Amino acid sequence: MHFLRNVLAKVPKAEADMVAAYIRTVFAQPTPGAVRDQLDTVADTLAVKLPAVAEMLRAAKDDLTAFADFPHAHWAKIWSTNPIERVNKELKRRTDVVGIFPNTDALLRLSACVLIEAHDEWLDADRRYLSEGSMALLYPTPPIALPTRTEEAIATPELATA
Repeated sequence: MHFLRNVLAKVPKAEADMVAAYIRTVFAQPTPGAVRDQLDTVADTLAVKLPAVAEMLRAAKDDLTAFADFPHAHWAKIWSTNPIERVNKELKRRTDVVGIFPNTDALLRLSACVLIEAHDEWLDADRRYLSEGSMALLYPTPPIALPTRTEEAIATPELATA
């Protein structure tokens, strides 16, 4: 979202909707390779009319397409900044109530408490932002092969005579 705002600042207002829609096609691709190819296609197409925008896209390619390295189930959650913005809004609301803090430690204590509270709420929530099943896709554990009896006997000769 923030990158898109920066891009649209360099685009004439008449073309802003078209450029935004075209950039959003990058995020609608089904595979990581298609995501990166679409970004290149969008940059090449926009280079004719808006070279500054094309250069911005190419320069930010790694950052814009980083979400594609994760499981597909995570994509929509990764490219959204809503949870971070929600926590920041709660921090702002709580600190605005106090107004002026007597020292930096007081600000840090309040902020830490707000963040701990948010963390506890996320742990206890019935609905998780990223499910345990989708998180398991990040670090799949390979099956553990148990040794057969003959492999054990070779490894420990005293078992072979028993």
